[in-house]
Amino acid sequence: MTSGRLITFEGIDGSGKTTQALRIQSDLERAGRQVLYLREPGGTRIGERIRAILLDRDHVDMSLESEILLFAAARAQIVRELVLPALQEGTIVLLDRFTDSTVAYQGYGRGIPLDTAKALNRFAAGSLEPDLTFLIDLPVDVALSRTGRRTGQVDRLDVEDTAFHERVRQGYLRMAEENPRRFRVLDGEKDEDSLALDIQTILKEGIVT
Repeated sequence: MTSGRLITFEGIDGSGKTTQALRIQSDLERAGRQVLYLREPGGTRIGERIRAILLDRDHVDMSLESEILLFAAARAQIVRELVLPALQEGTIVLLDRFTDSTVAYQGYGRGIPLDTAKALNRFAAGSLEPDLTFLIDLPVDVALSRTGRRTGQVDRLDVEDTAFHERVRQGYLRMAEENPRRFRVLDGEKDEDSLALDIQTILKEGIVT
């Protein structure tokens, strides 16, 4: 393989995307592939500091504009510092959230115009787009029950109301419907092992061969 692949994992909080991304990382590494797992926002020294600001529950007064710009800033850093160099080296990059999260959360969820969200994505990420996106979908009430069980990990976005998370979920599903070539929608209510098997089957279609 002369160039890397960018595979993203998306879904509302509590969907299990992080668990699945880490499992796939282990599977690919055992198969001898060069893999880099990263999360957004974060991944870099600058990005992790921005993440702390974004998710801090004390920052309930953060404006919508500040929020989306901070996400874009963290993304611009991780793309240029880590993602692009890794892809150029032929690495498979597994990214836990990427540009679709901005459209889903700040666009569909917050109500920022979708054109604005997409324009900021283009500025932050340049022409970089995922080769494949796994959207792990599940009902909002199930997702919220999972996040509610996290000890000391409930963040500023987790505490938004059910209507917000439903708008985000429906936004994700709409994006998947509009771009079936890139998206693979998975049933997040399946048990962890079954969901991992579904992902492994999809990967064998050729995206990482």
